[in-house]
Amino acid sequence: MPASPDHTLLIRGATVLLPDGRLQQTQVLLRGDRIEHVGEQVGEDLAAIADPVVDEVIEAQGLTLLPGVIDPQVHFREPGLEHKEDLSTASRACARGGVTSFLEMPNTNPLTTTQEALNDKLARAAQKSVVNYGFFIGATAENLPDLREANPTCGIKIFMGSMHGDLLVDQEAILDQLFATGTRLIAVHAEDQARIAQRRQEFAGITDPAIHSVIQDNQAAVNATQLALKLSKKYQRRLHILHLSTAEEAELLRHDKPTWVTAEVTPQHLLLNTGFYEKLGSLIQMNPPIRSTHDNEVLWQALKDGVIDFIATDHAPHTLAEKGRANTIHQTKENESSPTVFLEPAKVPSGMPGVETSLPLMLTQAMQGRCTIAQVANWMSTAVAKGYGIENKGAIAPGYDADLVLVDLQNYHPVLREELQTKCGWSPFEGWSLTGWPIVTIVGGQVVFDRGKFNTAVRGQALKFSAPT
Repeated sequence: MPASPDHTLLIRGATVLLPDGRLQQTQVLLRGDRIEHVGEQVGEDLAAIADPVVDEVIEAQGLTLLPGVIDPQVHFREPGLEHKEDLSTASRACARGGVTSFLEMPNTNPLTTTQEALNDKLARAAQKSVVNYGFFIGATAENLPDLREANPTCGIKIFMGSMHGDLLVDQEAILDQLFATGTRLIAVHAEDQARIAQRRQEFAGITDPAIHSVIQDNQAAVNATQLALKLSKKYQRRLHILHLSTAEEAELLRHDKPTWVTAEVTPQHLLLNTGFYEKLGSLIQMNPPIRSTHDNEVLWQALKDGVIDFIATDHAPHTLAEKGRANTIHQTKENESSPTVFLEPAKVPSGMPGVETSLPLMLTQAMQGRCTIAQVANWMSTAVAKGYGIENKGAIAPGYDADLVLVDLQNYHPVLREELQTKCGWSPFEGWSLTGWPIVTIVGGQVVFDRGKFNTAVRGQALKFSAPT
Protein backbone atom coordinates (compact mmCIF):
# COMPACT_ATOMS: atom_id res chain seq x y z
CA MET A 1 0.00 0.00 0.00
CA PRO A 2 1.22 3.56 -0.63
CA ALA A 3 2.28 5.74 2.27
CA SER A 4 -0.40 7.83 3.91
CA PRO A 5 -0.09 11.36 2.45
CA ASP A 6 0.15 12.83 5.97
CA HIS A 7 2.60 10.30 7.42
CA THR A 8 5.87 11.92 8.45
CA LEU A 9 9.23 10.21 8.81
CA LEU A 10 12.31 12.00 10.10
CA ILE A 11 15.78 10.71 9.27
CA ARG A 12 18.00 12.29 11.89
CA GLY A 13 21.76 12.61 12.02
CA ALA A 14 22.70 10.93 8.75
CA THR A 15 25.46 12.20 6.50
CA VAL A 16 23.35 13.25 3.52
CA LEU A 17 24.48 13.42 -0.10
CA LEU A 18 23.13 16.77 -1.30
CA PRO A 19 22.35 17.48 -4.98
CA ASP A 20 25.52 19.56 -5.37
CA GLY A 21 27.66 16.58 -4.34
CA ARG A 22 28.40 17.70 -0.81
CA LEU A 23 28.12 15.28 2.10
CA GLN A 24 26.59 16.98 5.13
CA GLN A 25 25.31 15.65 8.43
CA THR A 26 21.75 16.85 8.80
CA GLN A 27 18.14 15.69 8.94
CA VAL A 28 15.66 14.87 6.22
CA LEU A 29 11.89 15.01 6.69
CA LEU A 30 9.58 12.88 4.55
CA ARG A 31 5.85 13.47 4.26
CA GLY A 32 3.84 10.81 2.49
CA ASP A 33 5.85 9.63 -0.51
CA ARG A 34 7.89 12.82 -0.97
CA ILE A 35 10.86 14.56 0.59
CA GLU A 36 9.53 17.66 2.36
CA HIS A 37 12.64 19.19 3.86
CA VAL A 38 16.41 18.76 3.95
CA GLY A 39 17.98 20.50 6.93
CA GLU A 40 20.90 22.86 6.76
CA GLN A 41 22.52 21.79 10.00
CA VAL A 42 22.33 19.09 12.64
CA GLY A 43 20.50 21.08 15.30
CA GLU A 44 17.85 22.75 13.13
CA ASP A 45 14.59 23.19 15.02
CA LEU A 46 12.10 20.67 13.67
CA ALA A 47 9.16 22.82 14.80
CA ALA A 48 10.26 25.49 12.33
CA ILE A 49 9.91 23.18 9.34
CA ALA A 50 6.97 20.95 10.17
CA ASP A 51 4.49 19.96 12.82
CA PRO A 52 6.41 19.22 16.02
CA VAL A 53 4.97 15.71 16.15
CA VAL A 54 6.65 13.25 13.78
CA ASP A 55 5.11 9.85 13.19
CA GLU A 56 8.37 7.96 12.76
CA VAL A 57 12.03 8.70 13.44
CA ILE A 58 15.10 6.90 12.13
CA GLU A 59 18.22 7.64 14.15
CA ALA A 60 20.89 7.48 11.46
CA GLN A 61 24.07 8.72 13.12
CA GLY A 62 27.07 7.06 11.49
CA LEU A 63 25.15 6.22 8.32
CA THR A 64 25.12 7.90 4.90
CA LEU A 65 21.88 8.76 3.10
CA LEU A 66 21.87 8.36 -0.68
CA PRO A 67 19.20 8.49 -3.40
CA GLY A 68 17.76 5.03 -4.01
CA VAL A 69 19.44 3.11 -6.82
CA ILE A 70 17.59 2.85 -10.14
CA ASP A 71 18.77 -0.34 -11.86
CA PRO A 72 18.05 0.12 -15.57
CA GLN A 73 18.65 -3.44 -16.73
CA VAL A 74 17.42 -6.55 -14.93
CA HIS A 75 15.94 -9.93 -15.87
CA PHE A 76 13.51 -11.01 -13.15
CA ARG A 77 12.24 -14.15 -14.97
CA GLU A 78 8.50 -13.75 -14.29
CA PRO A 79 6.40 -14.97 -16.00
CA GLY A 80 7.52 -18.39 -17.15
CA LEU A 81 10.91 -18.88 -15.50
CA GLU A 82 10.03 -18.49 -11.83
CA HIS A 83 12.25 -21.39 -10.77
CA LYS A 84 15.20 -18.96 -11.16
CA GLU A 85 13.61 -15.78 -9.80
CA ASP A 86 10.26 -14.05 -9.44
CA LEU A 87 9.09 -10.52 -8.76
CA SER A 88 8.76 -11.14 -5.02
CA THR A 89 12.26 -12.56 -4.49
CA ALA A 90 13.86 -10.16 -6.96
CA SER A 91 12.27 -7.06 -5.47
CA ARG A 92 13.35 -8.12 -1.97
CA ALA A 93 16.87 -8.56 -3.35
CA CYS A 94 16.57 -5.04 -4.74
CA ALA A 95 15.52 -3.65 -1.37
CA ARG A 96 18.42 -5.38 0.38
CA GLY A 97 20.77 -3.89 -2.21
CA GLY A 98 19.41 -0.34 -1.97
CA VAL A 99 17.71 -0.59 -5.38
CA THR A 100 14.40 1.26 -5.12
CA SER A 101 13.42 1.09 -8.82
CA PHE A 102 14.16 -1.29 -11.67
CA LEU A 103 13.66 -1.57 -15.44
CA GLU A 104 13.06 -5.16 -16.53
CA MET A 105 13.77 -6.88 -19.83
CA PRO A 106 11.35 -8.66 -22.20
CA ASN A 107 12.87 -12.16 -22.50
CA THR A 108 10.35 -13.90 -20.27
CA ASN A 109 7.77 -16.52 -21.26
CA PRO A 110 5.66 -15.24 -22.89
CA LEU A 111 7.91 -12.56 -24.35
CA THR A 112 7.02 -8.96 -23.54
CA THR A 113 6.30 -7.95 -27.14
CA THR A 114 2.65 -6.84 -26.93
CA GLN A 115 0.51 -4.51 -24.86
CA GLU A 116 -1.21 -7.56 -23.37
CA ALA A 117 2.09 -9.02 -22.14
CA LEU A 118 3.18 -5.62 -20.81
CA ASN A 119 -0.10 -5.23 -18.93
CA ASP A 120 0.37 -8.67 -17.40
CA LYS A 121 3.81 -7.76 -16.05
CA LEU A 122 2.55 -4.46 -14.66
CA ALA A 123 -0.29 -6.27 -12.88
CA ARG A 124 2.08 -8.88 -11.45
CA ALA A 125 4.46 -6.20 -10.18
CA ALA A 126 1.62 -4.23 -8.59
CA GLN A 127 0.75 -7.36 -6.63
CA LYS A 128 4.26 -8.48 -5.69
CA SER A 129 7.01 -5.86 -6.00
CA VAL A 130 8.23 -4.05 -2.88
CA VAL A 131 10.12 -1.55 -5.06
CA ASN A 132 9.19 0.60 -8.07
CA TYR A 133 9.13 -0.96 -11.52
CA GLY A 134 9.16 -0.39 -15.26
CA PHE A 135 9.32 -2.76 -18.21
CA PHE A 136 10.86 -2.77 -21.68
CA ILE A 137 8.97 -3.99 -24.71
CA GLY A 138 10.97 -6.33 -26.93
CA ALA A 139 11.42 -5.78 -30.66
CA THR A 140 10.75 -8.54 -33.17
CA ALA A 141 10.62 -8.47 -36.95
CA GLU A 142 6.82 -8.38 -36.73
CA ASN A 143 5.66 -6.09 -33.91
CA LEU A 144 6.31 -2.54 -35.10
CA PRO A 145 2.77 -1.31 -34.16
CA ASP A 146 3.22 -2.59 -30.59
CA LEU A 147 6.59 -0.86 -30.34
CA ARG A 148 5.01 2.46 -31.27
CA GLU A 149 1.92 2.23 -29.09
CA ALA A 150 2.65 0.12 -25.98
CA ASN A 151 2.44 2.12 -22.78
CA PRO A 152 3.81 2.64 -20.20
CA THR A 153 7.25 1.38 -21.17
CA CYS A 154 10.74 2.72 -20.62
CA GLY A 155 11.82 1.81 -24.14
CA ILE A 156 12.32 -0.75 -26.88
CA LYS A 157 14.83 -3.54 -26.30
CA ILE A 158 16.60 -4.90 -29.39
CA PHE A 159 18.74 -8.02 -29.17
CA MET A 160 21.15 -7.59 -32.10
CA GLY A 161 22.91 -10.79 -30.99
CA SER A 162 23.22 -13.40 -28.21
CA MET A 163 19.57 -14.34 -28.59
CA HIS A 164 17.45 -16.83 -30.46
CA GLY A 165 13.84 -16.97 -31.57
CA ASP A 166 11.63 -13.95 -32.13
CA LEU A 167 13.71 -11.53 -30.05
CA LEU A 168 16.79 -11.89 -32.25
CA VAL A 169 16.80 -8.97 -34.70
CA ASP A 170 20.09 -9.12 -36.58
CA GLN A 171 19.20 -8.11 -40.14
CA GLU A 172 20.21 -4.54 -40.98
CA ALA A 173 17.12 -3.93 -43.11
CA ILE A 174 14.81 -4.75 -40.19
CA LEU A 175 16.95 -2.77 -37.76
CA ASP A 176 16.81 0.20 -40.13
CA GLN A 177 13.02 0.05 -40.13
CA LEU A 178 12.92 -0.09 -36.33
CA PHE A 179 15.18 2.95 -35.98
CA ALA A 180 13.24 4.83 -38.67
CA THR A 181 9.83 4.41 -37.05
CA GLY A 182 8.77 6.30 -33.94
CA THR A 183 10.66 8.31 -31.34
CA ARG A 184 10.77 6.00 -28.32
CA LEU A 185 14.16 5.16 -26.76
CA ILE A 186 15.86 2.12 -28.27
CA ALA A 187 18.17 0.08 -26.02
CA VAL A 188 20.43 -2.40 -27.79
CA HIS A 189 22.25 -5.55 -26.79
CA ALA A 190 25.06 -4.94 -29.25
CA GLU A 191 26.74 -8.14 -30.42
CA ASP A 192 27.23 -9.33 -34.00
CA GLN A 193 25.25 -12.56 -34.28
CA ALA A 194 26.83 -13.63 -37.57
CA ARG A 195 30.33 -13.35 -36.13
CA ILE A 196 29.28 -15.25 -33.00
CA ALA A 197 27.77 -18.07 -35.09
CA GLN A 198 30.92 -18.34 -37.20
CA ARG A 199 33.20 -18.42 -34.16
CA ARG A 200 31.04 -20.99 -32.40
CA GLN A 201 31.73 -23.32 -35.31
CA GLU A 202 35.42 -22.45 -35.25
CA PHE A 203 35.79 -23.25 -31.53
CA ALA A 204 33.19 -26.03 -31.28
CA GLY A 205 33.85 -28.74 -28.71
CA ILE A 206 36.00 -26.64 -26.36
CA THR A 207 34.59 -26.79 -22.84
CA ASP A 208 36.96 -24.39 -21.07
CA PRO A 209 34.56 -21.66 -19.80
CA ALA A 210 37.06 -18.98 -20.84
CA ILE A 211 36.43 -19.80 -24.51
CA HIS A 212 33.16 -17.87 -24.18
CA SER A 213 35.11 -14.60 -24.16
CA VAL A 214 37.01 -15.76 -27.25
CA ILE A 215 33.91 -16.77 -29.21
CA GLN A 216 31.96 -13.60 -28.40
CA ASP A 217 35.04 -11.44 -28.76
CA ASN A 218 35.55 -7.69 -28.64
CA GLN A 219 35.06 -7.39 -32.38
CA ALA A 220 31.58 -8.93 -32.18
CA ALA A 221 30.57 -6.18 -29.77
CA VAL A 222 32.24 -3.40 -31.75
CA ASN A 223 30.59 -4.44 -35.02
CA ALA A 224 27.10 -4.21 -33.53
CA THR A 225 27.73 -0.97 -31.66
CA GLN A 226 29.02 0.63 -34.84
CA LEU A 227 25.85 -0.44 -36.68
CA ALA A 228 23.57 0.86 -33.93
CA LEU A 229 25.39 4.19 -33.91
CA LYS A 230 25.11 4.44 -37.69
CA LEU A 231 21.35 3.90 -37.61
CA SER A 232 20.89 6.20 -34.63
CA LYS A 233 22.71 9.01 -36.43
CA LYS A 234 20.83 8.35 -39.68
CA TYR A 235 17.48 8.97 -37.97
CA GLN A 236 18.66 10.96 -34.92
CA ARG A 237 16.95 8.26 -32.87
CA ARG A 238 17.40 8.13 -29.11
CA LEU A 239 19.80 5.22 -28.48
CA HIS A 240 21.01 3.57 -25.31
CA ILE A 241 23.83 1.02 -25.51
CA LEU A 242 23.42 -1.64 -22.86
CA HIS A 243 26.27 -3.21 -20.86
CA LEU A 244 29.23 -1.74 -22.77
CA SER A 245 32.07 -4.22 -22.34
CA THR A 246 35.07 -3.36 -24.50
CA ALA A 247 37.81 -0.76 -24.64
CA GLU A 248 37.19 -0.36 -28.37
CA GLU A 249 33.54 0.57 -27.86
CA ALA A 250 34.46 3.06 -25.13
CA GLU A 251 36.99 4.74 -27.41
CA LEU A 252 34.51 4.72 -30.29
CA LEU A 253 32.00 6.62 -28.15
CA ARG A 254 34.67 8.94 -26.84
CA HIS A 255 35.15 10.23 -30.39
CA ASP A 256 31.69 9.69 -31.84
CA LYS A 257 28.82 10.03 -29.38
CA PRO A 258 25.83 12.16 -30.40
CA THR A 259 24.00 14.01 -27.64
CA TRP A 260 21.02 11.66 -27.92
CA VAL A 261 23.13 8.53 -27.25
CA THR A 262 23.83 7.11 -23.79
CA ALA A 263 25.68 4.01 -22.58
CA GLU A 264 25.96 1.92 -19.43
CA VAL A 265 28.42 -0.48 -17.86
CA THR A 266 27.98 -3.25 -15.29
CA PRO A 267 30.01 -3.69 -12.09
CA GLN A 268 31.15 -7.09 -13.38
CA HIS A 269 32.64 -5.55 -16.53
CA LEU A 270 34.49 -3.10 -14.30
CA LEU A 271 35.65 -5.54 -11.62
CA LEU A 272 35.87 -9.02 -13.16
CA ASN A 273 38.09 -10.17 -16.01
CA THR A 274 39.02 -13.35 -17.85
CA GLY A 275 41.40 -14.32 -15.06
CA PHE A 276 38.36 -15.11 -12.89
CA TYR A 277 37.27 -18.00 -15.15
CA GLU A 278 39.85 -20.24 -13.46
CA LYS A 279 38.07 -19.93 -10.11
CA LEU A 280 34.45 -19.28 -11.07
CA GLY A 281 34.11 -20.95 -14.47
CA SER A 282 30.64 -20.76 -15.99
CA LEU A 283 29.30 -18.72 -13.08
CA ILE A 284 30.73 -15.61 -14.72
CA GLN A 285 29.58 -16.52 -18.22
CA MET A 286 27.43 -13.62 -19.41
CA ASN A 287 26.60 -11.79 -22.62
CA PRO A 288 28.54 -9.79 -23.58
CA PRO A 289 31.35 -11.71 -21.89
CA ILE A 290 33.79 -10.72 -19.20
CA ARG A 291 36.83 -9.11 -20.87
CA SER A 292 40.49 -8.34 -20.12
CA THR A 293 42.05 -6.16 -17.43
CA HIS A 294 42.78 -3.62 -20.18
CA ASP A 295 39.08 -3.43 -20.97
CA ASN A 296 38.38 -2.96 -17.24
CA GLU A 297 40.71 0.03 -17.07
CA VAL A 298 39.45 1.74 -20.22
CA LEU A 299 35.82 1.28 -19.16
CA TRP A 300 36.58 2.79 -15.75
CA GLN A 301 38.15 5.83 -17.37
CA ALA A 302 35.26 6.23 -19.79
CA LEU A 303 32.81 6.07 -16.89
CA LYS A 304 34.69 8.71 -14.92
CA ASP A 305 34.98 10.92 -17.99
CA GLY A 306 31.25 10.78 -18.75
CA VAL A 307 31.65 8.78 -21.95
CA ILE A 308 29.67 6.04 -20.20
CA ASP A 309 26.63 7.56 -18.49
CA PHE A 310 25.47 5.11 -15.85
CA ILE A 311 25.62 1.68 -14.25
CA ALA A 312 23.26 -1.30 -14.55
CA THR A 313 23.58 -4.80 -13.14
CA ASP A 314 22.08 -6.94 -15.93
CA HIS A 315 20.84 -9.10 -13.04
CA ALA A 316 20.18 -12.39 -14.84
CA PRO A 317 19.91 -15.31 -12.39
CA HIS A 318 20.22 -18.99 -13.26
CA THR A 319 20.32 -21.95 -10.90
CA LEU A 320 23.63 -23.54 -10.03
CA ALA A 321 22.44 -26.71 -11.75
CA GLU A 322 21.79 -24.79 -14.96
CA LYS A 323 25.26 -23.32 -14.70
CA GLY A 324 26.74 -26.80 -14.35
CA ARG A 325 27.82 -25.96 -10.81
CA ALA A 326 25.21 -27.79 -8.76
CA ASN A 327 27.74 -28.65 -6.05
CA THR A 328 28.98 -25.28 -4.72
CA ILE A 329 30.82 -22.19 -5.86
CA HIS A 330 33.78 -23.10 -3.67
CA GLN A 331 34.77 -26.74 -3.29
CA THR A 332 34.13 -28.14 0.19
CA LYS A 333 35.73 -31.09 1.95
CA GLU A 334 32.78 -33.24 0.96
CA ASN A 335 33.12 -32.62 -2.77
CA GLU A 336 36.68 -31.49 -3.31
CA SER A 337 37.50 -34.85 -4.87
CA SER A 338 34.64 -34.43 -7.38
CA PRO A 339 35.78 -31.89 -9.97
CA THR A 340 33.23 -29.74 -11.75
CA VAL A 341 32.42 -31.00 -15.25
CA PHE A 342 32.34 -28.01 -17.57
CA LEU A 343 29.86 -27.84 -20.41
CA GLU A 344 30.47 -26.20 -23.76
CA PRO A 345 29.55 -22.50 -23.27
CA ALA A 346 26.77 -22.71 -25.86
CA LYS A 347 25.03 -25.20 -23.54
CA VAL A 348 25.31 -22.99 -20.45
CA PRO A 349 22.90 -20.07 -19.88
CA SER A 350 24.63 -16.72 -19.68
CA GLY A 351 24.04 -14.31 -16.83
CA MET A 352 24.57 -13.76 -13.12
CA PRO A 353 22.72 -12.06 -10.24
CA GLY A 354 23.69 -8.56 -9.20
CA VAL A 355 21.08 -6.29 -7.60
CA GLU A 356 22.13 -7.09 -4.02
CA THR A 357 25.82 -6.36 -4.48
CA SER A 358 26.04 -3.53 -7.03
CA LEU A 359 25.85 -0.60 -4.60
CA PRO A 360 28.28 -2.05 -2.02
CA LEU A 361 30.67 -3.00 -4.82
CA MET A 362 30.72 0.55 -6.17
CA LEU A 363 30.83 2.22 -2.77
CA THR A 364 33.77 0.00 -1.84
CA GLN A 365 35.54 1.33 -4.91
CA ALA A 366 34.72 4.87 -3.77
CA MET A 367 36.11 4.25 -0.29
CA GLN A 368 39.26 2.86 -1.88
CA GLY A 369 39.68 6.12 -3.81
CA ARG A 370 38.80 4.97 -7.31
CA CYS A 371 35.81 7.33 -7.53
CA THR A 372 33.67 9.45 -5.23
CA ILE A 373 30.44 8.70 -3.40
CA ALA A 374 28.77 11.48 -5.40
CA GLN A 375 29.90 9.85 -8.65
CA VAL A 376 28.46 6.49 -7.56
CA ALA A 377 25.09 8.10 -6.74
CA ASN A 378 25.07 9.89 -10.08
CA TRP A 379 25.93 6.73 -12.06
CA MET A 380 23.43 4.58 -10.18
CA SER A 381 20.52 6.97 -9.69
CA THR A 382 20.62 10.58 -10.93
CA ALA A 383 21.91 9.90 -14.45
CA VAL A 384 19.58 6.92 -14.88
CA ALA A 385 16.55 9.06 -13.99
CA LYS A 386 17.69 11.68 -16.49
CA GLY A 387 18.41 9.16 -19.24
CA TYR A 388 15.01 7.50 -19.01
CA GLY A 389 12.99 10.62 -18.22
CA ILE A 390 11.94 9.43 -14.75
CA GLU A 391 10.87 12.60 -12.98
CA ASN A 392 11.39 13.41 -9.30
CA LYS A 393 13.90 10.64 -8.67
CA GLY A 394 17.66 10.56 -8.21
CA ALA A 395 18.22 13.38 -5.71
CA ILE A 396 17.70 14.18 -2.04
CA ALA A 397 15.84 17.46 -2.33
CA PRO A 398 12.40 18.84 -1.42
CA GLY A 399 9.70 17.64 -3.79
CA TYR A 400 11.60 14.55 -4.91
CA ASP A 401 10.21 11.07 -4.35
CA ALA A 402 11.19 9.56 -1.01
CA ASP A 403 13.19 6.65 -2.47
CA LEU A 404 16.27 6.53 -0.28
CA VAL A 405 18.92 4.22 1.14
CA LEU A 406 20.94 4.49 4.34
CA VAL A 407 24.31 2.77 3.97
CA ASP A 408 27.09 1.92 6.38
CA LEU A 409 30.45 3.14 5.11
CA GLN A 410 32.21 2.50 8.42
CA ASN A 411 32.25 -1.29 8.37
CA TYR A 412 33.07 -4.11 5.96
CA HIS A 413 31.03 -7.30 5.60
CA PRO A 414 31.50 -10.23 3.21
CA VAL A 415 29.07 -11.33 0.53
CA LEU A 416 27.50 -14.41 2.11
CA ARG A 417 25.36 -16.88 0.23
CA GLU A 418 23.06 -17.48 3.17
CA GLU A 419 22.12 -13.80 3.30
CA LEU A 420 21.15 -13.47 -0.36
CA GLN A 421 17.51 -12.88 -1.24
CA THR A 422 17.76 -13.77 -4.92
CA LYS A 423 16.10 -17.13 -5.55
CA CYS A 424 19.13 -18.50 -7.44
CA GLY A 425 21.03 -18.33 -4.15
CA TRP A 426 24.56 -17.46 -5.29
CA SER A 427 26.76 -14.53 -6.27
CA PRO A 428 29.99 -14.34 -8.28
CA PHE A 429 31.22 -11.97 -5.57
CA GLU A 430 30.76 -14.45 -2.72
CA GLY A 431 33.45 -13.87 -0.12
CA TRP A 432 34.29 -10.32 -1.26
CA SER A 433 34.51 -7.99 1.74
CA LEU A 434 32.50 -4.86 0.97
CA THR A 435 31.47 -1.65 2.64
CA GLY A 436 28.43 0.51 1.92
CA TRP A 437 25.89 -2.22 2.63
CA PRO A 438 22.34 -0.86 2.87
CA ILE A 439 21.02 -0.71 6.44
CA VAL A 440 17.63 0.87 5.69
CA THR A 441 15.88 1.15 2.30
CA ILE A 442 12.89 3.46 1.86
CA VAL A 443 10.49 3.23 -1.08
CA GLY A 444 7.81 5.90 -1.50
CA GLY A 445 8.33 7.12 2.04
CA GLN A 446 7.96 3.66 3.58
CA VAL A 447 10.68 1.55 5.17
CA VAL A 448 10.84 -1.67 3.18
CA PHE A 449 14.17 -3.01 4.50
CA ASP A 450 15.55 -2.34 7.97
CA ARG A 451 18.64 -4.10 9.29
CA GLY A 452 17.89 -7.43 7.69
CA LYS A 453 14.12 -7.38 8.05
CA PHE A 454 11.60 -6.73 5.27
CA ASN A 455 8.23 -5.03 5.34
CA THR A 456 6.60 -7.12 2.63
CA ALA A 457 3.37 -5.11 2.85
CA VAL A 458 5.05 -2.24 0.99
CA ARG A 459 4.32 -2.01 -2.71
CA GLY A 460 6.31 -0.03 -5.23
CA GLN A 461 4.70 2.03 -7.96
CA ALA A 462 4.82 1.81 -11.75
CA LEU A 463 7.38 4.29 -13.05
CA LYS A 464 6.39 7.03 -15.47
CA PHE A 465 8.62 8.00 -18.37
CA SER A 466 8.84 11.31 -20.20
CA ALA A 467 11.21 12.51 -22.88
CA PRO A 468 14.66 12.65 -21.27
CA THR A 469 16.04 16.08 -20.52
